[in-house]
Amino acid sequence: MRRKEREITDRNLIDEILKKSNTCRLAIHGTPYPYIVALNYGYADNALFIHCAKEGKKVDLLKENNKVGFQIDLGSELIKHTESCQWTTKYRSLMGIGEVEIIENFDQKCQGLDVIMNHSGKSDNYYHPRAVEKVLILKVNIKDISGKQAGDWQAN
Repeated sequence: MRRKEREITDRNLIDEILKKSNTCRLAIHGTPYPYIVALNYGYADNALFIHCAKEGKKVDLLKENNKVGFQIDLGSELIKHTESCQWTTKYRSLMGIGEVEIIENFDQKCQGLDVIMNHSGKSDNYYHPRAVEKVLILKVNIKDISGKQAGDWQAN
């Protein structure tokens, strides 16, 4: 990382960002260009849990190559200045790589859905069996993650 003073090295802070954010941008290998999609997720046990339909471009590409990149940010704010070149952004951002496990087992899908719902603050979950049958859970097993921040986070 070029700007070492902006690097987030505290694993507790990385976990906090993972737990507080709601959107993950998933970069999937596509040909001839990468395929990037923004998704809601849940975080537990060093993995991101994402629900999706059983069919589609994302699933087709992941079946060909399960290695992905991801990006998550929290608290992005544009900081304006009277001088144009002095504008900046306050942010906390994570980037990582992982391998996707496609979960099709009914009970494991319910567990993944629980992670997603708990992440959003709902813990008393019931899933209609027909709804569970219609989805897959993508479990992104995180292999490496790094963080970066800018701005005055001490004021928060």
